[in-house]
Amino acid sequence: MDKKRWLLIDATDKIIGRLASNVANILIGKSKTDYQPGGDNGDFVIIINSDEAKFTGRKLNHKFYYKNTGYPGGLRSINAAELMKKDSTEVLKKAVKGMLPKNRLGKKMLTKLKIYKDAEHPHQAQNPSIVDI
Repeated sequence: MDKKRWLLIDATDKIIGRLASNVANILIGKSKTDYQPGGDNGDFVIIINSDEAKFTGRKLNHKFYYKNTGYPGGLRSINAAELMKKDSTEVLKKAVKGMLPKNRLGKKMLTKLKIYKDAEHPHQAQNPSIVDI
């Protein structure tokens, strides 16, 4: 089993969906030679500058994120522009989460994703290698 690497990705001027699909493949470990569908052999991913990521077309105003409070009539929605203003890291996290397996393994893979709004991150000690997507 290969050693887990730390990869640094800059999201400046990147399309959110395309970035998320590449990050999901890294988290799953599909690019490695010892890939197993039921195993967790993906790498750690650090995404910086999430405020600079973009949507294409009219998705910024027409894409909605939903959650339910659990009460009758408790459906809450927020569009992508408001969520980007409020917390841009959440937009990228939701995009990547939707591309991971929907089980315990997917939740474990999501813990290896670290997203930050600006260029500062506390993972200098892990010596991440820069990846251009």
